[in-house]
Amino acid sequence: MPPVLVFDVNETLLDLGVLDPVFERIFGSASARQEWFAEMLKLAFTTTITGNYADFGSCGAAALRALGERHGVPVDADAVRAGMTRLPPHPEVLESLRRLGDAGCRLATLTNSTAEVGERQLRAAGIRSLFEEVLSADAVRRLKPAPEPYRHAAERLGVPVGEVMLIAAHDWDIAGAAAAGCRTAFVARPGKVLSPLAPRPDVVGADIGEVADRILAGP
Repeated sequence: MPPVLVFDVNETLLDLGVLDPVFERIFGSASARQEWFAEMLKLAFTTTITGNYADFGSCGAAALRALGERHGVPVDADAVRAGMTRLPPHPEVLESLRRLGDAGCRLATLTNSTAEVGERQLRAAGIRSLFEEVLSADAVRRLKPAPEPYRHAAERLGVPVGEVMLIAAHDWDIAGAAAAGCRTAFVARPGKVLSPLAPRPDVVGADIGEVADRILAGP
């Protein structure tokens, strides 16, 4: 029986690259989008590690303000916020999810975004109906890669945490899930590499299609 498959959302399923023109317009370079996302993660990790809490959207807004200050430009937060709720899925995602569902896999998502944002993103991308649950780290007020969100996902799905396979394009998400007791699958999208300090995932693929192939092929 395949494990219960729990997918990260941003970058794993949905393509943040469509925001590049927004960041190019604001900052003069599309590479500012990656700088912003890294700043958002830094703020999210810092608040979590220090025992405070800010939801992921607040971290994103704060990161955008910090980026504007760093570059000395006014920011258009509304354009970025709107773009985040209209991200398309990566090209292989829809067909790959359907194959996994048709094979009897249970599918859910686990995002650092609030559940409301996660729902809006998946509906806009046309893939919400493929998932049993849209789960959020916000429910436990601890952002991934803290262990609580992964354990929350297992509890909501009614399975031991060891029966959950977390699928993500982020090495920190893979490391957090593994430390919480999950199985893991890494989506090695362009520019994404595994941490040399973390255990190797159970599955590695260049995209969701390759990951699905390896899951369905079994041990």
